[in-house]
Amino acid sequence: MEFCKGFSNNMENNMNSLKKTARLAGILYCVWVITGLYGLMYLPSKIMVRGDVVATANNIIAHEFLFRTGIINDLLSSIIGVFLILALYRLFKLVNERQATLMVALLMVTVPVSFIMEAFNISSLLILKGEILKTFELSHRQDVAMLFLKINDYGVLTLEMFWGLWLIPLAILVYRSHFLPRFLGIWLAINGFAYVVLSFTSILFPQYKDMVYNISIPAFFGELAFALWLLIKGVKSNIPAIDKQ
Repeated sequence: MEFCKGFSNNMENNMNSLKKTARLAGILYCVWVITGLYGLMYLPSKIMVRGDVVATANNIIAHEFLFRTGIINDLLSSIIGVFLILALYRLFKLVNERQATLMVALLMVTVPVSFIMEAFNISSLLILKGEILKTFELSHRQDVAMLFLKINDYGVLTLEMFWGLWLIPLAILVYRSHFLPRFLGIWLAINGFAYVVLSFTSILFPQYKDMVYNISIPAFFGELAFALWLLIKGVKSNIPAIDKQ
């Protein structure tokens, strides 16, 4: 009798822990999505002028604080991503520990790359302000600064590959978990493949990048749907058995 009572209490504690972890992951994921939207969509729309080096350089100088917030935003996004992936690992390690470990590895690869990319952004700002390469003419400094920003852009294309790859094991874990709806796993898988395809297209066939991006937009909402589900709905009252396969 005491054994049954103790086992029941242990199961209840595990379930409560799972629910708390899911809520935490949902909060972190939502914040992560917001920082991503700010850094990848809002900020470039205010600063970057496609095909116009001078206009972009002038915007960076005129909106220096906004540009700096973008740098801080991207650094914070990487840090939040670390805590998020640890929360997701804790949530899914009982579903399949190998897949959960692979998920962590694929996302963690992006963190040092992201920090290196921000060094290019900081350098481009200092160059445009004349704090670096002071002996260069303004037009030459603008060209070098734009080169650094272009390197950053190609860094994003590289990261897109891993943004997609880490979603594949996550999608498998969600699909097999039994405590989350399977359609979220399918949506996340499509989301992941869309990122990979977009990355390959941007590098191999850049003329089709915008077309592929527009087609992929519905798929990209998979992450947001997953984050909101964790935050609002949480998980079902089912604890999976450990899968070593």
